[in-house]
Amino acid sequence: MPTLTVIGKPDCHLCDVAEEIVETVVAGLPDDVAESVVIERSSISDDRGLYDLWWEKVPVVLIDGALHAHWRVSADRLRAAVLNAAGPSEGASA
Repeated sequence: MPTLTVIGKPDCHLCDVAEEIVETVVAGLPDDVAESVVIERSSISDDRGLYDLWWEKVPVVLIDGALHAHWRVSADRLRAAVLNAAGPSEGASA
């Protein structure tokens, strides 16, 4: 079950774009994969630790806690990474 974490901040255009890309990619995945993906959202304004780590890189997308992308998110690259993280048993019909 892949977990996508989108780390952003309020009033951030690139953060809004990254969230839209994440939502669109997950919606376009095979049903068995899409249903297993967990999307979490965090803001650097609400968490000092996140701020210290990511303030100059938002938006940030993590897959299972590992950095996938920052600043700009590629839908194709994200889709491939999520399918890979889901493992061979999920998304086999893709």
